[in-house]
This record gives sequence, structure tokens and C-alpha cells, in this order.
Amino acid sequence: MALPIINSVASWILKKRIHQIELFMKYPNEVQEELLMNLIRTAERTQFGLKYEFESVKSYQTFANRVPISTYECLEPIIEKTRKGEQNIFWPTPIKWFAKSSGTTNSKSKFIPVSADALENCHYKAAKDLLSLYLNNNEESQLFTGKSLRLGGSKQLYADNNTFFGDLSAILIENMPLWAEYSSTPSNKVSLMDDWEIKLGAIVNETRYENVTSLAGVPSWMLVLLNKVLEETQKTNLLEVWPNAEVYFHGGVAFDPYKEQYKALFPTNTFQYYEIYNASEGFFAIQDLNNSSDLLLMLDYGIFYEFIPMATYGTLEQTIIRLADVEINKNYAIVITTNSGLWRYQIGDTVRFTSLNPYRIRVTGRTKHHINVFGEELIIENADNAIAKACQATNTEMIDYSVAPIFMEGKEKGAHEWIIEFRKNPSDEALFKKVLDESLQSLNSDYEAKRYNNMTLNAPVIHIARTNLFYDWLKSQNKLGGQNKIPRLSNQRDYVEQLLLLNQEVFND
Repeated sequence: MALPIINSVASWILKKRIHQIELFMKYPNEVQEELLMNLIRTAERTQFGLKYEFESVKSYQTFANRVPISTYECLEPIIEKTRKGEQNIFWPTPIKWFAKSSGTTNSKSKFIPVSADALENCHYKAAKDLLSLYLNNNEESQLFTGKSLRLGGSKQLYADNNTFFGDLSAILIENMPLWAEYSSTPSNKVSLMDDWEIKLGAIVNETRYENVTSLAGVPSWMLVLLNKVLEETQKTNLLEVWPNAEVYFHGGVAFDPYKEQYKALFPTNTFQYYEIYNASEGFFAIQDLNNSSDLLLMLDYGIFYEFIPMATYGTLEQTIIRLADVEINKNYAIVITTNSGLWRYQIGDTVRFTSLNPYRIRVTGRTKHHINVFGEELIIENADNAIAKACQATNTEMIDYSVAPIFMEGKEKGAHEWIIEFRKNPSDEALFKKVLDESLQSLNSDYEAKRYNNMTLNAPVIHIARTNLFYDWLKSQNKLGGQNKIPRLSNQRDYVEQLLLLNQEVFND
């Protein structure tokens, strides 16, 4: 009886948060304005606050006029000072944790400051909110009668000048409250293992006999783990391993290209999928409804939001707007001001709003991950949706992909060159290419215009990758596991050339 009682009590405690969420849903702009003023007042006596005279900032407009938009390169000098032990530069409370992140477009490591405020009032608060929203929508849930299988990063924490850096997941595990550790699997020791391939076997050994009721992690890497579990247990699906599993919390990469594979692993209509949107810089949005692809923008985590319309991004006409001024179905780059001292910081992600009451979004890609060599404005959301449709039409499953332009030479028109790794190859490769191309045209009018009568773009060129190509490429980059992702779209050919070469070298062996 103990576990059902724990489940009931935990559910009751978590659902008490719902009325606070409803409050910022009802008064979103007021909550954001108040939050910004609180951040400014808190940081008045920091070096940053003194430089921009925060004491006299009484409105958003003054703040926007006075404080410039920043990138990591802009903030790196003051972040490095903090990493070396100097404090009160951009945030008044001591910062000793730094989330190490290189993303997919830059091999140079970034060290994102993570304050105690952000840990408690953003990251951990979001984890509880995720459970609150899920439990509020699923009254019969037995989530806390078992454990959550978490798949985090693969790097240890490293000390440096009395500060610590590592994957965000490692920082979160290191500071995790007891209730979260008790309800999770694998153990912290296994979760923090550095070698992904050794760690994979250790996770299987620790979790296969647990009563797993939920799972959390990046879809691409979670698939690797789950297929390993099936291989080791010799079961036909994962409900034979974990019969009480009821939900998968996912984020990091788009889920649509993988959804059919997960349905095969958890073959029941009652199994739920909940998406989250978080990063080293903060936790931003949570799916708040069952069977939805829209994410509720969380407005009381110590993060103030601004947006740059992608139509003017990087141009002389670039504008920056508040949440109150966004429009539905337009693509925006996100700018954040946070309780870790990131002031008007561009995180590099793009979103579009699907609802303004409340504010719900979908992640559409990265500011650096698109293809616009020929005016086609192709974004990751377009590519993910198109490849999912092509896979469905040809009864296949995609593992990963990357796309780059084929530049015009002489009178030859351009094209997009795809390299795709499948779990099983398409039943009809010509049909796959046709559906992919036509889906892209239906999803993106700019791409359609360039493809019309092959006016600017020829049909896409598609290469089928050998088994484990993307895994081997990530391994060569020392990026196995965790939050590491394949660069799916690029305006340059660097990544696709590396992948094609690696693909050909193995074929020739």
C-alpha cells in the first residue's frame, strides 16, 4: 500500500501548482513586465547593472534602449572572469556552476552560467511543473508507483578555480533534491559515466528489472538505449520489460521523425508523449495538453523573453519585440534575460507561436541551421515534417539525416543534397524522394517557388548512409550521448562533405 499512498500524496502536492500556472496564462504580459523589473532591481549593484545604470531603469523601453543584444562571444570575457572566481559581475549571488555546451555548429566550448536561482526557480521548478501538468491531465496516473528512466549527459563535472563545469544534466544530477534521486533510475554514478558505450550497458543492467513508469531524454539517443534493452532482454516490445510505463518526456530534437518507431516500442494507445523545451540557458516551455505538439511558454521561471522576427534577422531592418507584440505563425529568434545574468542574450533557437492566449510555441530550428542559399528559407521544422511523411509513405524508419546545398556551377542549377541513415531502407527510393520533395513544397512556399519547373533548384539528391554513419561521425567528434545532435541543415557543405567521405571510406573497405 505504501507506493499508491506516495503516488496520491505526490500527485496532490504537485497539482497545487496549477493555479499559479493559470495565473500567468491569464496575465502573461503583466507577469513578464514584473519579472523584468525584478531582475533589473536584483542586479542593480552588479558591475553590469552599474555600467548600464539599472537603478534608473523603470520601464522595458529604457532597458531595451540601454542594454545591447548579446551573443556568447559578447559575454565570454565577463563569463571567463566569473569562472576564475570573480563574482558580482553580471549577477549578485555567487555563480559556481557552468554548463559546458558546444551545440552542433561550433566546436569551441561555451560555458553558460547557472546560478543557484536558476537551478531552483527555473530548472527544478520546470521539472516539477512538467509532472504537475501531466498529472493534472491524467488523473489515473500511477507515475510515482515506479521510477523515471532518465538519459542525461555523459560527462563528469570538472573543477576549475573553485567553479565547476560539465553537461547541464550532470549539474542537475549533482544538485538534485533527494525526492528526485529516489524516484529516478539509473543511479547517479551510472548517469554521470563519461564513456557512452560503457554507460549504455550499465544503464541496461540497472534499469531492466526496475518498475519504470516514465522515461526522459533526447529521442535519438533514447532510441539507441531502448533498442539495446530489447536486444539484451530478447523481448518484442518494451511493455514486456516495463509493463507500467505510461509516458515519455522528450526534447532536444524534433519527435515527428521518430514517433512511429516509439509507437512500435510501446504498442498501446494509452502511452503518452510529452515534449519539453530546455537548454543550458534555461527551461522555456512544456507541453501542457495531452496529444499536442504545442508547448506552453513558461513565464515565471526568472526568464524575460524578447523576439527577433526572422524576416529581418541579421539585416539593417532587424527589430526586437516583446512577447505582447508577437504574431501567430511567424518565425522568431529568441532573446532572453535570465536569473543567471544573461542579459538580452540570443540563444540561437527559432520558434513560431501557435497560440497567443495562452502563449504556445513550436520550436522550428536554429538561427544558424537553415538553408537559404537560393532564397528557399528552408528550416528544420520543414525538413523534419517532410522526412516523416516520406518515411510513412515508404514504410521506413529514419535514424538521422543532414542536408546541405549543391551550389550552382556555370549553367547548372542548384539543389539540396541529403544524406539519410535508415533503420530499414525505403521500400521505394524513387517514391521516397518524390514525397520528400513534394512535402517540402507543400510546407514551404519559398522552396516551392524555387522548385517550380526546376527554375532555380533541381530535385533533391539523396544518399543512403551506411549503418552507424552518424554514430561514427559523432564518435569521431567526441560527441556521443547526452544532448549532442547532428547538424541537420547547413548553408555550407562542411558537415555533409565529412559525412560523405566517412560513408565512402567504409564502403571501400
